Amino acid sequence: MSRLPRLIVVVGPTASGKSALAIALAQKLDGEVLACDSTQVYRHFDIGTGKVPIAEQRRIAHHLVDLIEPIEVFTAGQYRERALQALQDLRHREKLPILTAGTGLYLRALLEGLADAPARSEELRDRLRGKSERQGPEHLHKVLARLDPETAHRIAPRDTQKIIRAIEIRLLAGKSVGEVHRAGRTPLEGYDVIKIGLEPPRAALYERIHARVEEMIKQGWPDEVRRLISRGVPPEAKPFQFIGYAELRRRIESRQPVESAIPSIQQATRNFAKRQITWFRKEAGVHWLTAFGDQPAVVAAALGLIRGASSVKS
Repeated sequence: MSRLPRLIVVVGPTASGKSALAIALAQKLDGEVLACDSTQVYRHFDIGTGKVPIAEQRRIAHHLVDLIEPIEVFTAGQYRERALQALQDLRHREKLPILTAGTGLYLRALLEGLADAPARSEELRDRLRGKSERQGPEHLHKVLARLDPETAHRIAPRDTQKIIRAIEIRLLAGKSVGEVHRAGRTPLEGYDVIKIGLEPPRAALYERIHARVEEMIKQGWPDEVRRLISRGVPPEAKPFQFIGYAELRRRIESRQPVESAIPSIQQATRNFAKRQITWFRKEAGVHWLTAFGDQPAVVAAALGLIRGASSVKS
């Protein structure tokens, strides 16, 4: 008889309705939501990262958002530590944890554990940052593509922090990031993990991405960026490399119409969604639903999967 507490994991690309499904499940199953998103851990970057509004968070408790300031560094290892603490809290209060996973690396860190990767080398990092400043972040991405093509394919060309870490691991460990991550992990134990994946039809997903970006602009995303600039958040801060934030900052500082950034943000978001789908399709044991998470039929199907999996394992 399995008496392990359940952990529900909802994976899928941006705009697929992960949060909506998680909230609906939390309401019906006495649960709380844990975000698994490398953008939502930063405070003050709200609209463009797709955070659930505060009013909704008060109705259904959300965890692992707004953890650090924009100038701080946050790793997958730190995410795992904070996630384990949150899971322990929910277990103590007998609440069902429902994880919304948009960042595959964070999910892997939590479920599979972390590899014994080499420590940071500030000397190497300074040299790489200098190259990035002189020749642009895309240059470092090309360097990584030569050293570790598999990892370079998963990292956006302007994501300097991840690129530098990947090059650092490759040079110091003498192995690719994938090889390092596949060795010496300590997986999560003590949970019956049920994974539900959302993969709406691609054309419909792209339509929703386009509409979502336009809605974020209407909701005040440019004003949020202006406030962040006025607060003194530097352009090299990690969250200013997130999709949309860099584009809007450039438009604002050069006094160009912010609306001119919409097509490029939509394109970048579509590309990001493709990378997420590719990553999560490799995740083992996912029950895939080919629709959006805010559709009643999907909520019913997810509930059926959870109840069915629980009855089979009990």
